[in-house]
Amino acid sequence: MAEEEIASLKEEINKLKQINRKKDVIIDSTHDGMIAINSDCQVELFNQAAASILNLKQEDVIGYDVREVIPNTRLHIVLENAEPELNRFQQVDDTQIVTNRVPVKGDNGEIIGAVAVFRDKTEVTRLAEEITNLKEIQGMLEAIINSTQDAISVVDENGIGILINPAYTRMTGLTEEDVIGKPADVDIAEGQSMHYKVLQTKEKVQGVRMKVGPQRKDVIVDVAPIMVDGELKGSVGVIKDVSEIKNLTEELDQARQMLRQLKARYSFKDIVARSQTMQAVINKARKASQTPATVLLRGESGTGKELFAHAIHNESKRRNKKFIRVNCSALVDSLLESELFGYEEGAFTGAKKGGKKGVFEEADGGTIFLDEIGKISPNLQSKLLRVLQEREVVRVGGTRPIPIDVRVIVATNINLERAIQEDRFREDLYYRLNVFPLNIPPLRDRLEDIKPLSEHIIRKFNQEYGRSVKGITDLAVKELQKYDWPGNVRELENIISQAMIHLAKDEDYIDTIHLPGLNIEEPVDIKIKPKQEAISFEEHSLKEILNETEKKLILKALEDTDGNRTEAANLLGIAVRSLYYKLDKYGID
Repeated sequence: MAEEEIASLKEEINKLKQINRKKDVIIDSTHDGMIAINSDCQVELFNQAAASILNLKQEDVIGYDVREVIPNTRLHIVLENAEPELNRFQQVDDTQIVTNRVPVKGDNGEIIGAVAVFRDKTEVTRLAEEITNLKEIQGMLEAIINSTQDAISVVDENGIGILINPAYTRMTGLTEEDVIGKPADVDIAEGQSMHYKVLQTKEKVQGVRMKVGPQRKDVIVDVAPIMVDGELKGSVGVIKDVSEIKNLTEELDQARQMLRQLKARYSFKDIVARSQTMQAVINKARKASQTPATVLLRGESGTGKELFAHAIHNESKRRNKKFIRVNCSALVDSLLESELFGYEEGAFTGAKKGGKKGVFEEADGGTIFLDEIGKISPNLQSKLLRVLQEREVVRVGGTRPIPIDVRVIVATNINLERAIQEDRFREDLYYRLNVFPLNIPPLRDRLEDIKPLSEHIIRKFNQEYGRSVKGITDLAVKELQKYDWPGNVRELENIISQAMIHLAKDEDYIDTIHLPGLNIEEPVDIKIKPKQEAISFEEHSLKEILNETEKKLILKALEDTDGNRTEAANLLGIAVRSLYYKLDKYGID
């Protein structure tokens, strides 16, 4: 043989060896065990996975009869019968395997051997469990997607629809037939598809407003890419109905409003006071805040009793708990009772299923502020007294006492002592409430507070009205100080508000010309037949004598006007509101 032919033959042999080595590497890298026999049942192939699974060495197997090394093998039967055996279990010593055995045919169709490919049963079982778990997870995800109220659409990496949920159909009016297998923009009525944008940029988009479906539903869309091992596989979109968002926003606003009602909004810093009289009340209120005692706030309407209630709560140890205000004069007796103490299911027609907590339960751990306490009925007074004594409530229609831990603050603008004398208020309840009394002085008794109060009110209304009024002149303050202020600070707010409305845009200060007409009391000349009465300053103070004189003047004016209160107020030279205050003050019916 020529040297050239020998060299060429060696080269071919080397190439075949390289190919065989590559095949061996490939075969040894697989996780499945492989055994191959020739027509004489001798093992020609036994890869590393087979050696590991069967705990045999390759050199102890290759070249030997398969029946010698694996006694219960069936490869020789497959070789004889030329029939494959699939997914068969086989026990090899301590190892159970799952195997596929197939005959090997030559170029002419004759059987030249057989091959078995097998895997440890435990690994097969693990893989089956993983597949089962994946199917369960997939089922759970599909159930979640189908049950959510948010509309969901999914597209693949090419922007073709592959999934929508029932909520999507309800919102857009488009079915699976309209979307699945179709381009991502098939549902867009106005705007561009965010799926395409996300597939291009691989970045999520949020809060994009557009219209979708045949009904051009106004929606907000969030879309995010689906990444698997760093590779883009598609995108998922969540669609929200704008009308539902509006409804939720309104509900949230209502919830916030309710939350504001359950929190004390003011502190002692919000109480405007320059007068020594008011400062003394504030100092006393600060002391009250550091005790658990029931506080009785007394004062005319508009003096700021609720402001003090908020401030006392906010400086107490209960500041982080609920603060609930109840206007006792705003509800009829039966409704007020269920509002205060709650009710059980079936307590009355229309009672809520499961019953309802009352505000005493709701405020547990916090503070309850009972405004207009003097207006509640005697029947309700006795029930309130029991709650304060026993520190527990019994719901309407119920029998079970419910313990409570509530700080109670009450307020009234009526004379409770006179109400007790007239049998309109229980004396025992009065003593329960009058533990820490605070008398809020009327505005006419602290005239030096009118200027700082006016400036505070101006700043408040500047924000509400979009104005930039700088203040109020001293002349206007002096004019306001002449007034009797039967409506107190609330009336001052009304006066300042009216003045700011009348103020021109180029005017910076409220002056006397801007103030609405006030019925300023002038010296009154009413002829009363003098009586010779001896006045003893040892028995009466000056204030008592002046009050008695004023009461007689009012009675005389009512007598001269046949009880017409408007005419009597004109005769006395005071406002009708001032007259009504004085009638209540002196107990004149």
